[in-house]
Amino acid sequence: MSAGSARPKRPARQKMPEQPARERAANFEQVALGLSQEAAVAEASRCLGCKRPKCVESCPVAVDIPGFLAHVKEGRFEEAIELLRRKNALPAVCGRVCPQENQCEGSCVLGRKDEPVAIGRVERFLGDYALKRVGTAAAAPGGAHGGAPDGPRVAVVGSGPAGLTVAGDLALEGCRVTVFEALHSAGGVLRYGIPNFRLPKDVLDAELDYIRSLGVEIQVNAVIGRLFTIPSLLASGYRAVFVGTGAGTPHFLGLPGENLNGVYSANEFLTRVNLMQAYRFGEVDTPISVGENVVVVGGGNVAMDAARVALRIGARQVTIAYRRSRAEMPARAEEAVHAEEEGIRFEMLTNPTRILPGSDFQVGGIECLRMELGEPDASGRRRPVPKPGTEFVIPADTVVIAIGSSANPLVQQTTPGLSANARGYIVTDEETGLTSIPGVYAGGDVVTGSATVIQAMGAGRRASRAILEQLSTSG
Repeated sequence: MSAGSARPKRPARQKMPEQPARERAANFEQVALGLSQEAAVAEASRCLGCKRPKCVESCPVAVDIPGFLAHVKEGRFEEAIELLRRKNALPAVCGRVCPQENQCEGSCVLGRKDEPVAIGRVERFLGDYALKRVGTAAAAPGGAHGGAPDGPRVAVVGSGPAGLTVAGDLALEGCRVTVFEALHSAGGVLRYGIPNFRLPKDVLDAELDYIRSLGVEIQVNAVIGRLFTIPSLLASGYRAVFVGTGAGTPHFLGLPGENLNGVYSANEFLTRVNLMQAYRFGEVDTPISVGENVVVVGGGNVAMDAARVALRIGARQVTIAYRRSRAEMPARAEEAVHAEEEGIRFEMLTNPTRILPGSDFQVGGIECLRMELGEPDASGRRRPVPKPGTEFVIPADTVVIAIGSSANPLVQQTTPGLSANARGYIVTDEETGLTSIPGVYAGGDVVTGSATVIQAMGAGRRASRAILEQLSTSG
């Protein structure tokens, strides 16, 4: 380049096509429509190909991101899929729901002076390409199908992201894996917690078909702690057991009026809609009614999902009440923006104090108190402090409490010798996922509390490596 000549400008980050806000607020079709093939190639071409890629270090499952982007740049999509599948069994899921902005994209070197590479959008493109054009079985790394007939037997409890990762990893190494799912459909939080407009269930079903294509057996309606126990699984010939039962027990605020009709936990509300398809009442038997005014308490992704679902099933006004400011809100920025675009109202620095009755034991409103931010608490976020005398009422026919959840205690209560902490989460070795019982491993939300899909998958990956080490040394 001659002196004084301008450096070629790097292409702009590709925009994600989306349904218009007014249209999508009235349907359950996916909001983000996915990159075209041309856009995916253009976005992959923005990668700098760093020799020490920070994006890989920030990925909980250590996907070779520069590697698959390089393949996409050259139009070698099948090779890109194979490379991606080596570390991530659920790319079409992760490309939709993972907080890439806080992980791989947040560490992208290009992001220091420009917008980071849209890694998640390219990952989603590849996941969808694999499911639609390559086929689930053919997308297995190296064409492997796993599940050797004489391989060691391993049980996985729970079919969420942690359990599916363990199942896929071990099947590819020749293990005979059985996944036990308590509900009538597999997928865990991916199915009951995330609405169709963010994660279409046909996409999840196709990813599950890929896992099955590796030789994994998935048994539904199989409640471990009732139908079987961890000790009985070990006694029946399973060489190892992985527990990935998630954190599905909801938290409440303990407010006066929480027992009124029309108060839901976010878990129940979203499960009725996502797993039991209540939004299709008339075609299915699961009822749900929200009235005209809905208030969702909380500021995370679950709160955004609940609010946007409420709008789609008929609420006229949906309000999110969150006790901190927008800057402290844990939801993904993209999800909050989508909610605002759809007409969701945000009441920041607002803390509920009681739920008010209407007629016939129904919710009539929610009394709140204004807050201000004080010093940071243990989470690093500024602590909300009440402002006396600022009480006000938000009209509400329905209140959804979305303030987090904890581990279901059933496995812990029915497994003698399994150590859990004071909050009910299973205690494990951080590097291996090994519990207090030899041969029993755990990972994901049942260990850490509510976290991200990819963090749960990372825990599953660490556990699967440890299980393979155990199997190789125990003969």
